[in-house]
Parts: sequence; C-alpha cells; structure tokens
Amino acid sequence: MSKEHVDVLIIGAGLSGIGAACHLTRECPGKTYAILEGRDAVGGTWDLFRYPGIRSDSDMYTLGYSFKPWTNPKVIADGPSIRDYINETADEYNVRPHIRFGHRVQSANWSSEEGLWTVQARRTADDELVEITAGFVIACTGYYKYEAGYTPEFPGRDSFKGQVIHPQKWPEDLDYRGKRVVIIGSGATAVTLVPSMADDAAHVTMLQRSPSYVATVPQEDPISVQLRRFLPEKMVYRLARTRNVGLQMLVYKLSKSRPRMMRRLLLKQARWQLGKDFDMSHFSPSYNPWDERLCAVPNGDLFKVLKKGKASVVTDHIETFNETGIRLKSGQQLDADIIITATGLDLQLLGGAEINVDGKPFEINQSTAYKALMLSDLPNAAMIFGYTNASWTLKADISCEYICRLLKHMDNTGTRICVPRVPADMAEQPFMDMQSGYIQRAVNKFPKQGDKAPWKLKQNYAFDLAMLRYSKVDDGSVEFANPKPAAKKTTAKKPAKAAPRKKATAKAKAPKSAVKASA
Repeated sequence: MSKEHVDVLIIGAGLSGIGAACHLTRECPGKTYAILEGRDAVGGTWDLFRYPGIRSDSDMYTLGYSFKPWTNPKVIADGPSIRDYINETADEYNVRPHIRFGHRVQSANWSSEEGLWTVQARRTADDELVEITAGFVIACTGYYKYEAGYTPEFPGRDSFKGQVIHPQKWPEDLDYRGKRVVIIGSGATAVTLVPSMADDAAHVTMLQRSPSYVATVPQEDPISVQLRRFLPEKMVYRLARTRNVGLQMLVYKLSKSRPRMMRRLLLKQARWQLGKDFDMSHFSPSYNPWDERLCAVPNGDLFKVLKKGKASVVTDHIETFNETGIRLKSGQQLDADIIITATGLDLQLLGGAEINVDGKPFEINQSTAYKALMLSDLPNAAMIFGYTNASWTLKADISCEYICRLLKHMDNTGTRICVPRVPADMAEQPFMDMQSGYIQRAVNKFPKQGDKAPWKLKQNYAFDLAMLRYSKVDDGSVEFANPKPAAKKTTAKKPAKAAPRKKATAKAKAPKSAVKASA
C-alpha cells in the first residue's frame, strides 16, 4: 500500500475543491496539500452533467471565485464555459500537480494520539488501496451522489418501448431530433432541458406534479459591459459581485417577509411573457417563494418556447408507464419516444466515505454544524457547504478563508488539534428547512444546527462574512489541544511474601543485625 503525508487533504476537485486549493496557495503557502478526485477530470458537477443546455441558475459574478474575475459577457453561463473557468483557475494557481485523479475515498480515520487523519482511497486505474495521512481534511464533495441521481419507482416502467434517461447519466450519442420528448420534473434541470431541446425535438412536454416559481434573469449584464470600457476588470467584477449579492439577499428577504407581494411579482412576470391566454395554474405553486429553490431562466427562454407552441406543460400525476408513453391519473395519455426523469438528486455527505474517530464510527446526523462548516466532536475537518438561496461559491469562498485563518491560528499558538464542542444547553434544529423533495428525502442524513450563533445556519451572506472573515477564531466553541500519547497500561505489583522465620537455637542464635521481614 502506497503512503503519503500532507498538511491538508482536500477531497474533490470541483468548484469548491479547486477554490480551497487556491485559497491555501494564497493564504497558507507553506502548507503542503493534495486533492483526491474520484473522477478523471477537474470540474465536479460541471464536468459530470452533460445534458443539453446545462447551465448555472446563478450569475457568474457570484458563482465565480472572489479572487478570479469572470470576464465572459454571459453572466448566466453554460456548463462548458464554467468548466473552462475552473480549469483555467486550477492552472493559474498550479493546482493540477496536486490532484490525484481516479482516487475514490473509502474511509477516513482520526487518531487523537497522533493528531492525524489516515485516509484510504481506492485507485481506480489498478484497484490499489492508497493511504494518505493529513493534519487537516477539507471535504469539497458537494451533497449528492455522483454515481446516480434520484428516480422514483414508476409503475409499468419496463413496459415502455422507448428510452428512459436520467440527466445525470446523459448518453453522449442521444439523438432526439424529430422525437417526442416528455421531461418529468419542474426544477432547474427540467426548465433548462425544455428550451434546449425544443428546436430539434418534434415536441417537448414538461410533466410536473406541482408547479415551481420561475423567474426571468438577463443573460448578459450591460452595465458591466459598459464599465469595462473605463474601469479595470477586477474592479468591474467586484462592483457586479457586490451588487448581485445585495440583490440576491433582497429577493430572499422579501420572499420571507412579504411572500404575497413576491408571489404577485413573479406570477405577473411569467404571465406577461406567456401571454394572456396561457393557463397560469402551471406556474402558480401552492407554497411561498423560496420555500423551495427559485428557478431562473435566462432571457425567459422557457416562456418563449411555450408561447411558440414548441413545448407544453402538463400538471398531473403519473398513473403508469405503458408501451407508448405515460398514462396520467386524469386519464390523459402522453405519447413519447424518450422520457427524461429530471426527478432530482440522491443526497449524501462527505462523498459517502466511512468516518471513524479513535476507532469509533462517526455519525454525521448525530452531530451539530459549527458555522455550517465544521461538525461537533469531529477534529481537524471541515465540510464545504454552499448556499441554497444564493450562489454556492459565495459561502465556499468565505469558508475557505476561515479555514486558512484557523490553520494560521493553530500554527501561531502551537496547537495541532481543533474540535468544535456543542454547548450542553443548545437546542437542536434541522440543518435545512427547505421543502424541496430532494432535501426532505435526505433530512436524516444531515447534521443538526443549533438555535444561536455560531451554531445556527443563517443562509445570509452578510452575517456569514462577518462571522467567518472577521470574528475571533478562538471564540470558546472550539477546543484547541495537542496530541497526548495514550497512557501506558501498568500492572499492579503483587506484595512480596514474608520470608519464613527461623527459630533460634542454642547453637545458632539469630544475628543482632537481622532485619525482620514485613508482610
């Protein structure tokens, strides 16, 4: 078994993992690090998903890294452009030599005696087990399984004569030209696929159980385009980033404080683009805005293909698949050549690796999240978890900044171990309160959150910025220590037996100097 040691081990070479490596290079240049990546390419989500039209539903001024300006005019970017951006960043900071591709993490074992993690990974090229020790581990694995997405058990699925495809496993050679396509779902993937496939397919139908809120956002940012004529690129990027962070926070805050007003605005925007004759029940959710994630479509592309009749929306429940398509509970039949199950993700944390602390299994769902970044009673480890109500990278960036501050604090104080310890009087709450199906299905896999800072998840960038970038590292919630060798087992010595006394005789008297044995 090959072995290696690094100061910091990063798991995952996606958007977060490459960002973490860059932050270490910038803030802790003396630290050695390695990245374990289960796949054979950089990019994570943006390399895995290859379905038509794959794009971000967040603007790239906030999804991009704080230290690496996004210069492409398209701020709602397609997957290949985002993948190129990540690769360009990795090369700019010389990250690639530190990546161990094709290494799937199997287990991570912490030893308090050594103050080290021992991580075992399976190298896919030769099926060899590789072992790496590290002082600190950063899990940049996202929160869903890369192996497969979530697909419900549909009655009669095997009877369908066409193709059934999940977007997470999109075939490279899929030809849908002139085909009837039914897309099951109403989330970000579905609203991306419909306009992307509508021009080539015979017809595309989005079949949803219930509607989602869909908002139109501009594909390009004309203000930044004009500012580039007068200002440096970095300044334009920072201005756009600050503005868009503020807009995201405002929309979320209004959605929570004035949900009726936001509902009216979103439905009015959709009605204006769809036309007065469109049945708005297909875009009128029963829940309030941001109780589930808001879907964004650049320049209203979804609404355009619906208005032109190239695509349609059906809101109903599936009764069964059959040979030619899907029969709905209303009795309607949707004939299809291809059925796409855009039904969501199957969630997991830490890439599904087995975690042990001093020989005992560590149960993530029994822990409490500290700053939504570290877990109670889990030493020298962080888990990058971005926002669900804003761009993922906003949180990832400031989380990595905090990790660098933490590592420097430990160096300055001469300590090697840090462990968050939850207060005894802390009330526990679910980690996330979103109603989305993929969240609710996995709620028992997640840690808890507390009822007050720094244990409460705020989903607020301004609050997190202050807490992660400027607050004290040693805030009383983290225990700092050094490894202590295990105490050696000692066996109690048995008391010595008394020597038998000899009786003095007339011929042999006991010497005066004799010492009496004690019991």
